[in-house]
Amino acid sequence: MTTHRHGSADSHHNHEGHAHALPADFGRAFAFGIALNLTFVAVEVLSGLAAHSLSLLADAGHNFGDVMGLALAWAASAMAKRRATPRFTYGLRSSTILASLANAILLLIAVGGIAWEAFGRLRHPVAVEGTLVIWTALAGIAINTMTALAFRRGRKEDLNIRGAYLHMASDALVSLGVVVATFAMIRTGLLWLDPAVSLVISAVILLGTWSLLRETVQLSLHAVPSAVDPLAVRQYLEGLPGVHGVHDLHIWALSTTETALTAHLVLPAKYPGDEYVQSVIHDVERQFGISHSTLQFESVNCSSACTGSIPA
Repeated sequence: MTTHRHGSADSHHNHEGHAHALPADFGRAFAFGIALNLTFVAVEVLSGLAAHSLSLLADAGHNFGDVMGLALAWAASAMAKRRATPRFTYGLRSSTILASLANAILLLIAVGGIAWEAFGRLRHPVAVEGTLVIWTALAGIAINTMTALAFRRGRKEDLNIRGAYLHMASDALVSLGVVVATFAMIRTGLLWLDPAVSLVISAVILLGTWSLLRETVQLSLHAVPSAVDPLAVRQYLEGLPGVHGVHDLHIWALSTTETALTAHLVLPAKYPGDEYVQSVIHDVERQFGISHSTLQFESVNCSSACTGSIPA
């Protein structure tokens, strides 16, 4: 005989508490970052055109991609807080994953455009107004550093926040590279340094974006989040008192901040009781950060359970 019982995070936790990775003040961080960087993009475009600097125009394109990414992440974080409906039974939590994926794709498109133009400038170098480039890049270092610090606190809990933090921090480093390369170009007269820096910028963006793209694609395909070790989860469940087998174990991301789990636990006895279920759910969340667990218990005769066999 099979006994079905579901123990879920709903009966043990207040779900409103799971929004801790996106507190209200991140809305102000998004607004601050978007406004500041959008203004800087306009300054970079004007300065790049006036100085004939492809590295500034390339960085402006990158920063505009970041502005779009911040806007998408902000919209997704707001959508993720909507209540579940009969049609969307998990709410719109997965919108944060889709926003991260869209952000990565936008950045890859920007990389292609920057690299294409840079190769053209390598063949036909253009002189740049070095002083204007340096001062603009120095402003970029300050702006991107301030924006990155606004997201630093949440970078370990949310893929969206981490993406915003890494993009802003890398932008500050890229701007520093522009300052160094332009200063070297002024001293040496080597015009190819400007498009060369643009290619370096493209490589930095590509490296930073690739990990974001890989992880968001995996989450979109319901892969186990990288922060969770599925073998450790299985070993924990198999080691529970009275459990003789675990099957149909599934772990996936509900959003960039929440993880869900379902599993069938095989016991030779009857349903162990609500206290046992809630204890397991609490431990799964405490040890593995999985906030939504559904456990199904199956009772089997001792001849099959005691030998360690797992029913199909």
